[in-house]
Amino acid sequence: MRHLPLIAGFCLLAAAMPVWADRIGDISETSVIEQAKRFFSFRDPSVRYALIGSVLLGISCGLMGGFIVVRKMALFGDTLSHAVLPGVALGFLWNMEKDPVAIFIGATLAGLLGGAMVALIRQTTRLKEDTALGIVLASFFAVGICLLTRIQKMPGNKGGLDEFLFGSAASIGRSDIILMAVVTSLAVLLVGLFYKEFLVTSFDAAFARAAGFPVNIINYALTLLLAFSVVVALRAVGVVLVSAMLITPAAAAYLLTDRMHRLLGLAALFGVISGAVGAFISFLTTNIPTGPLMVVAATMVFALAFFFGPHHGVLMRWWRQKSRSARVQRENTLKAVYHVLEAREFDGEGVSLRELAERRRETLDEARAQSDALCKHHMATLHDDGDAIHLTPEGWQRACEIVRNHRLWELYLTNEANIAPDHVHEDAEIIEHVLGEETVRELERALNHATRDPHGRVIPGLADLVSGSTPFGSPETVTGYTSR
Repeated sequence: MRHLPLIAGFCLLAAAMPVWADRIGDISETSVIEQAKRFFSFRDPSVRYALIGSVLLGISCGLMGGFIVVRKMALFGDTLSHAVLPGVALGFLWNMEKDPVAIFIGATLAGLLGGAMVALIRQTTRLKEDTALGIVLASFFAVGICLLTRIQKMPGNKGGLDEFLFGSAASIGRSDIILMAVVTSLAVLLVGLFYKEFLVTSFDAAFARAAGFPVNIINYALTLLLAFSVVVALRAVGVVLVSAMLITPAAAAYLLTDRMHRLLGLAALFGVISGAVGAFISFLTTNIPTGPLMVVAATMVFALAFFFGPHHGVLMRWWRQKSRSARVQRENTLKAVYHVLEAREFDGEGVSLRELAERRRETLDEARAQSDALCKHHMATLHDDGDAIHLTPEGWQRACEIVRNHRLWELYLTNEANIAPDHVHEDAEIIEHVLGEETVRELERALNHATRDPHGRVIPGLADLVSGSTPFGSPETVTGYTSR
């Protein structure tokens, strides 16, 4: 619903001005290779200015976007980017020309006024922050559309005002670059000098207040820097898409690291890459604007982080879950082999697949598949005719560890948590696969190195865990058995 005024504004503005954002350079009939060579020669002023502007935009928006994402202020950034539009119009009306400084001042003041209105609505009414943000976003943007439409009907040169709405990296000039460089340098300097203060207030404002940090002043400073970054990005990507350059690179970085300083660095890097790639592709193609291409490039970076991120990537999480499930299956099979051997007091060296299937309540084919998986990981060997399985020293050691973990945890729950012995099995089935050695040592000390579980079964001891040591000897080599 909050985008309805935006759509209406587009309809009004379409009748008053051209809405196409420009590409970098002219429309050329040369080949893509020739265009690429021309781009990297940097002989065109428009290319140099657009590329430098894109890099500066990426750095400033990346840094500010990092704080927006961790503070959960994405909607605030979107609101601020739309709230600056009336200031753009008023800056133009100041002397009836596109003076970068006048527009910068007007847009910054409008953005700060929008942020103040959000705070005022939230503090003086029962409305929540998201509601206040929606009201300010829609109302300020509507006022900006009305002012721009009115300006189009006034005499004089009004060309290029649509660039602030839709973005036009091709129109970035030397004065714009200077302004962007000043703002970016200011953002980098302040974040570097007051990184600790920004960090603490971003993650725990209550602790920051208790520690004596001027939280309100820090928040106002961050809002001011955010407004600066939004305003200088208008010429490249426009009011409509600037919030994407604030949020998307930082969101991609958020998926790749849990450290704030790395997040800020990656967000700035992704912003620079997105800006440079958008400028490059726009130069190669015809009739495709630079600003949207920057956002598309940022979205592609986010997609790569979303799917292939080492910690939070969808595919990597799926792979880890699949690997963990397969490991648990193997360990349950090892445990079943141990239980079969234990049931016959470790008489004999191997376990038939039929015994294993009955113990696991599986079919013979399923038991054979699990046995093959153990052989593949060098934890077991199969008899030549494939009807019996023998654990290797590594397999026996892991089987003893799993059984030990299970029975120690059952005993701990029974003794320390006063849970009935017949109610601890399912919990132990889960915890046996994740207990680390340090935790096991603590459990053993807490249980006075007990040797039997609540059901009277023997808990494997240290001698059983020594590689190569089994109840039936040292099967480092098993004559007549081959691994497969």
